[in-house]
Amino acid sequence: MIPGMRPREEFIKWQCRIRQRSVREHDGRPSPGMRPRVLGASGEELAAAVTLLIVESDPSASTAYFQHQFRRTNDAAERRARALERLAAEHFQDPALFSDAMTALFGPGSPLARRLLAERRCVLEFAERGKAFRLACDVAELAEGHPFHRATYWHNHLFNPNLPPGIRILSFAPDWAPART
Repeated sequence: MIPGMRPREEFIKWQCRIRQRSVREHDGRPSPGMRPRVLGASGEELAAAVTLLIVESDPSASTAYFQHQFRRTNDAAERRARALERLAAEHFQDPALFSDAMTALFGPGSPLARRLLAERRCVLEFAERGKAFRLACDVAELAEGHPFHRATYWHNHLFNPNLPPGIRILSFAPDWAPART
């Protein structure tokens, strides 16, 4: 842990940094630090990796941008290029703008989503470039009108224009008291 920095701030700053690198150097492909291992309450592995998004505390401007880019053209390559341009240039510049809640999109009928919602808690293990975090999280399903649901949907829709009906978006809210790096 960085002296004087609380785990929450250190984690969000790290997430912004690895996401900038992913967009700028790897065409936005999720890196290992964006895909934590998921453990159930009993410690059993539920998933080797799940791609999570970090969401701005107020995602309305980004959501509107992503939605506009999706609707302005049918060219998937152009949509992707515009999304990557925004993500690389400004989106992850200020970690203070981000909520500590993370989101993930699951397909219809996902057994993992069903299990996470039944348990309502999980542990996420993040690791990349010698940095690691272990976060206990509360898990909840987001309603379609929730700003984090909309942000997650439109972000994912730009990169996957064929999202099926019935997707589920879950939020993961860390409990920072027992957080470990």
